[in-house]
Amino acid sequence: MIKRKTFIKIYLFVAIASVSYSCLVPEKKRVVQIDTTEAGSGIDSLLAMQLGADDYGMKTYVLALLKQGPRRLMIDSVTATNLQKAHMANITRLADEGKLVAAGPFTDNTDLKGIYVFDVKTIEEAQKLCETDPAIKAGSLIMELHPWYGSAAMMQIPAIHYKIAKKQP
Repeated sequence: MIKRKTFIKIYLFVAIASVSYSCLVPEKKRVVQIDTTEAGSGIDSLLAMQLGADDYGMKTYVLALLKQGPRRLMIDSVTATNLQKAHMANITRLADEGKLVAAGPFTDNTDLKGIYVFDVKTIEEAQKLCETDPAIKAGSLIMELHPWYGSAAMMQIPAIHYKIAKKQP
């Protein structure tokens, strides 16, 4: 059994060490987070509402399939390079405006060249946005539009993408 004097010495040592440690180690910044989850469900109702999610966490988008256009093979390499830069600038603009949720090329060598996922209500709205693409205007690409039902969480892709991309177009 530990003697009373020894116990007091150990207790004082631990108390002094704790106080010393707390003085030496900087205090972490405290972040206040508001819990918007529904009790016991893990569902963040505020986030769901901000993203436009339905009860399944989903929403409707318009998916554009970008295909090889009738003029694609007629365009010279210099024009094609400039067209690609303008195409990428248009993608960036649409994403910055919050209209384009995701975009990207297919990496196999087929007539199907890429996709756009638009956060718009109608095919007509997506059609107007596609018509701003210089590659579509030039006939290098054509589009095929479809309503698509997907996770509302996709709405966060652009913000996350900018946090992880080391290079921007």
